[in-house]
Amino acid sequence: MGLPRGAGIQTLQFKDKAQLYASYMPFMKGGALFFPTMKIPELGEELFAVIILPDETERMPLTSKVVWVNHRTHGNRLAGFALALAGIEGDNIRRKIEAQLGGSLQSDKPTFTL
Repeated sequence: MGLPRGAGIQTLQFKDKAQLYASYMPFMKGGALFFPTMKIPELGEELFAVIILPDETERMPLTSKVVWVNHRTHGNRLAGFALALAGIEGDNIRRKIEAQLGGSLQSDKPTFTL
């Protein structure tokens, strides 16, 4: 489910809201989405992904930069990276994520990141 260097279009499809909650990073400016993978790109690298939210079929494109990396799995924290939800595409995705997660955004449940 990762985006290795030189990769074509990659898809991140969330199976449920719990996975979406664990992958969403609202504390990053504008928000970010975590991609679990062992193939970690460089910070600042620009990548292209297609996001599919739970219970939706719409494929939302996102071209963005890597803003966070975790090189190894530790406890609940998976290896992977996060793409910023920037620009018009990112704003659209962030609004849809926050609408789906609603009040659970205030939860203190552990996530894949922090």
